[in-house]
Amino acid sequence: MKRRTLLGASPLLLAPTLLHAQSYPSKPIRYIVPVAAGGGSDMVGRTVTERWGKALGQTFVVDNQGGGGGVIASQNTAKAAPDGYTLMQGYVATHGTSPATRKLPYDPIKDFTPIGMIGGTPNVLVVNAGIPARDVREFVAYLRANMGKISYGSAGAGSLTHLTMELFKQQINSFMVHIPYRGVAPAFTDLIGGQTQAMFPGLAAALPHIRSGRVRALAVTGGQRHPQLKDTPTLDELGYKGFDAMQWYGVVGPANMPAAIVKQLNDTLGTVLKAPDMREKLSIEAIEPMPMSAEAFGKFMREDIARWTRLARDRGIQLDS
Repeated sequence: MKRRTLLGASPLLLAPTLLHAQSYPSKPIRYIVPVAAGGGSDMVGRTVTERWGKALGQTFVVDNQGGGGGVIASQNTAKAAPDGYTLMQGYVATHGTSPATRKLPYDPIKDFTPIGMIGGTPNVLVVNAGIPARDVREFVAYLRANMGKISYGSAGAGSLTHLTMELFKQQINSFMVHIPYRGVAPAFTDLIGGQTQAMFPGLAAALPHIRSGRVRALAVTGGQRHPQLKDTPTLDELGYKGFDAMQWYGVVGPANMPAAIVKQLNDTLGTVLKAPDMREKLSIEAIEPMPMSAEAFGKFMREDIARWTRLARDRGIQLDS
């Protein structure tokens, strides 16, 4: 009798979860973008959610929450109800480089549910047009001949542009002075003007300056050449194996979201990203779509954090805030 009672009760116990998943989404979904409106990251979020909303039959409301390198947005997302109605566009800073270099008021793994990857763009090693180096080999030789005289800019201490160049310095066993800026735009201004000599920005930010001839591209990160820089080799093919720095974007929600809702979100996001016109739209920011399962995306984030944490430890990079 007890066995029959428990078996008979189990569908009732599961009913709220099942009904919730079946009716989801029944209202607009808040999509937090951890940067101010305008710019590449915001464009990615708005482009993806416009099509994603149509696939789900519901509206996404983009909520820009800039400040603190994504800390404010991440805290608000982690504290939200795990019902699928608050999502965030996590990216390499919130779930990669910042956890590696700072003490954060959130746990980038335990406080979030991975939903899926959107895509990524490589970083590119660029030098001032006046530097007498046409490839990486010549640039390394130039560095060693001018030890202590060469500086590089970054979008800020602990940023991907900073850590990628530190990874390069580690691999070539050479030295450059780091000059941090408040963003990639002022860093480019000084690179073009010759106040600094090199940088490792994301490809989207670098392309206009490369095409104008104001900076020279020497190599890109990642496993294969990028379609928009077909003549520029990867560092991997030049012998710097495993050089895989990347500006990436994905979607996370608060911890403990229902598995059925995560699957629904991941499936529809994957469908959206596989559309040829979506690839074309994201190419404006030099982003290649990278759809993957929620499990694979969770593993990707853990590995990215571990990679940059090792580098930060090896290079003595630990920031106060």
